[in-house]
Amino acid sequence: MDKPVLISVVVPVYAGQDYLPRLVEALAAVRASWESEGAPMRLGEAVLVDDEAIDRSAETLDALAKAYPWVVPLHLMRNFGQHAATIAGIQHTSGDWVVTMDEDLQHPPAAIETMLRKAVSESADIIYGTPDSDVHEALSRDWASRAFKQLMVRLSGNSNVRYFSSFRLIRGPLARAVSSVCGHDTYFDVALSWFTTRVATVPMTLKDERYISKGQSGYKLSRLLSHARRMLISSQVKVLRVCGLFGLAVVGLSILASIGLVLQHFLVPESILARGWTSLALMGLFFGGFITFMIGIALEYLSSLVLVAHGKPLYFVADRSSDSAIAAHFHRKTP
Repeated sequence: MDKPVLISVVVPVYAGQDYLPRLVEALAAVRASWESEGAPMRLGEAVLVDDEAIDRSAETLDALAKAYPWVVPLHLMRNFGQHAATIAGIQHTSGDWVVTMDEDLQHPPAAIETMLRKAVSESADIIYGTPDSDVHEALSRDWASRAFKQLMVRLSGNSNVRYFSSFRLIRGPLARAVSSVCGHDTYFDVALSWFTTRVATVPMTLKDERYISKGQSGYKLSRLLSHARRMLISSQVKVLRVCGLFGLAVVGLSILASIGLVLQHFLVPESILARGWTSLALMGLFFGGFITFMIGIALEYLSSLVLVAHGKPLYFVADRSSDSAIAAHFHRKTP
């Protein structure tokens, strides 16, 4: 294969001045390792997005860009948040694969090769790095994170929610296509599921050292609630369909009960002790179920319109032609 497979790395930066030099050094080690092995892939660029950082990260990024020509600093005009910063970084990449990761070395750059190996061996389009143990080493926080993801799985009907992580390996054309349709209220990982179902995971040791050592984290309750809102808005919410089916079941139940009441009236009229109340209750049950059913249909239709407005595609073409060269390299490398 003459043309190398380029890997782009995207890192949103908000408070990373103490971590960025070590992060870039670790990426440089991965880059040098691939070059020395004659691997078909190259770490072509690292796009570091300054999301109006609260420390001296901006100056650190510029200094790193001078020392490492493949480091691309990107300065946003104000703080837009991690989601927007990640999308901005992806849109400035050109690699065949895009890796997104955090600034604080919670995501080890050395694991990129493991994720790439998994991707080409399974012809996956997205690889998530998932923790094999507690990330924060705080029972309440780790439990809350797992409970939140389980709740979102049930509400959205998207089973991949439990794997969502900011440490991702994504095919470059896919990453850029998804970022181009993401709006203010679009959840990036949900939008990825609009384009492909080939998702795999790589369990690894992921530790939030900043939270463990300092008790600091950007994921506060307000941010989690914002994540939940965007995730549900970007999904065809499963609970809407459940409500519609519940209303339909109530309608069916009221019709069956009404038929039973009519039969009772003609066959055993003496068993009816009070007249009118049962039929009134059944009428209320019928119309209540019918209204619930119609509201469920209307809301699900509205959900479909929202997805179209967010840019959900009719189709997307995949190019996996470079996987064979990478897979062959890993096969030769494996003893």
